[in-house]
Amino acid sequence: MTTLRNSVYLIGRLGNDPELKTVGNDRRLARFSIATNDYYYDKKGDRIEQTIWHNVVAWGKTAEAAEKILSKGKEVALQGKLITRVWEDNENKKHYITEVVANELMVFGNGNQK
Repeated sequence: MTTLRNSVYLIGRLGNDPELKTVGNDRRLARFSIATNDYYYDKKGDRIEQTIWHNVVAWGKTAEAAEKILSKGKEVALQGKLITRVWEDNENKKHYITEVVANELMVFGNGNQK
């Protein structure tokens, strides 16, 4: 049951190609964003579609796989966990960002459809 404590499963489309870099001597990092769509009904009963953007990071072999199989517009399923990072800028103001750390990736179809 401990694997359910911090698990995220998302299916969405990539908003950009993964940005890759090497951290330290040889640790690979990939960053990208995916969009998921949610629906709700307003007071009039009209269906409203809402797009939600998720920041995703992948490390190691998952980052290497992201580099090979992901590109802007492709539909992807991922499994991972949420993390929140905190940092201070030059004016000592705290900033927070929540990201999904991807552990598994799977691409659907050819990804050319919008």
